[in-house]
Amino acid sequence: MNKFLSLLFFCLFTISSIAQVSVPLGGNTFANKTESKNITNSGIQNWSDPSTSFKVYVRLAKKGNLVISLNQLKKVVGKSELSISVNRSQKRIEVNVGEESVLAGEWLIKDTGYVIIEVKGLKKTGELFPEIGSLNLSGTSVDKNASFVKDNEGNFFYWGRRGPSVHLNYETPESKEIEWFYSEVTIPRGNDLQGSFFMANGFAEGYFGMQVNSPIERRILFSVWSPYQTDNPKEIPDSHKVKLLKKGKDVAAGEFGNEGAGGQSYLKFNWIAGQTYSFLVQAIPSADNSTTYTSYFFAPERGKWALIASFKRPQKQTYLKRIHSFVENFLPEYGNQSRKAFFKNQWVCDNKGEWTAVSTARFTTDNTGNKGYRMDFGGGVNGEAFFLRNGGFFSDFTQPKTTLKRKVEKVKPIINFNYLP
Repeated sequence: MNKFLSLLFFCLFTISSIAQVSVPLGGNTFANKTESKNITNSGIQNWSDPSTSFKVYVRLAKKGNLVISLNQLKKVVGKSELSISVNRSQKRIEVNVGEESVLAGEWLIKDTGYVIIEVKGLKKTGELFPEIGSLNLSGTSVDKNASFVKDNEGNFFYWGRRGPSVHLNYETPESKEIEWFYSEVTIPRGNDLQGSFFMANGFAEGYFGMQVNSPIERRILFSVWSPYQTDNPKEIPDSHKVKLLKKGKDVAAGEFGNEGAGGQSYLKFNWIAGQTYSFLVQAIPSADNSTTYTSYFFAPERGKWALIASFKRPQKQTYLKRIHSFVENFLPEYGNQSRKAFFKNQWVCDNKGEWTAVSTARFTTDNTGNKGYRMDFGGGVNGEAFFLRNGGFFSDFTQPKTTLKRKVEKVKPIINFNYLP
């Protein structure tokens, strides 16, 4: 009898210790068509087109079996036949009227890392396939270390689908007043994805880099934050407004909001993947407790430095601080695609005209990565270049706060500041 009770207790303990997680589709799903409107915060909705399919991404920290159920089924009209695939191993299921949850099946997970769960619609007797709110995952491959966007608190379905931003925080001489920051950026062919912002020259009060805004438009962007804390530029009092002093040819300038607010400028320029571009930013503090920030861009195909803009920021006089670079995706529907950038030949020049090479950076990610909601973030060194990588659900992430050191072989930049436009 005691043996029977011990065995029963062991079985109950084993069953209770097997983890189950609910994966909300609103923050972890991507359609095969970027123009699809079927993914909402509530999951997959208004799905009628069988040529539209969906991929759900979850990172598993254990090998073993994986059991999947479709949960929070709504608007089940007639009978639908769906295909559920895990890493291309497919099972077919039926969803009938009145069902709120359906077991999809069991799969063997042979390795840790990201798992792709693909949902396809095969047949339906009604006008729509069922709405699906979440997937329930269980089995020996599932534990508390499974990574996915857990909920929408803090609008994380939006941020999670955008994917983690990745940063290089450069180490610069503390004893120097840094007036200029120079760097070069190369985007490998195939990594110039829509929604990408490859930010080359960042500093405590602003940022300067290049974007892919649409299939036909790319920009060189330079922005300076107002010292007034708001996401609405119309709320900024005159005493805290960032003022445009000058701008280059064909450069548009105005205000920006939503992620802080301030002055913004951009040049529409169809930069090319595989080409190396140079960025130069200057900070000059003034006696009236303000700082003037000016940016310049060099494209080899143009062969000369171009002024982007010069902004005067009030309420603080400073040289360049917290110099950094980053890569981000600003379009959620492109968050399942991987992008990579090489950042190289970083130099700073102090207010006495002395250049210093920047060879050390600390890798970090944003809150999406730090919370473990997305783990597809990486950074490293390739010879003389640092690199950053994000999106696409690759499994070999880089530990945040890793220190990176690049080789320094190039000579300092040869720039005559007096001849800049």
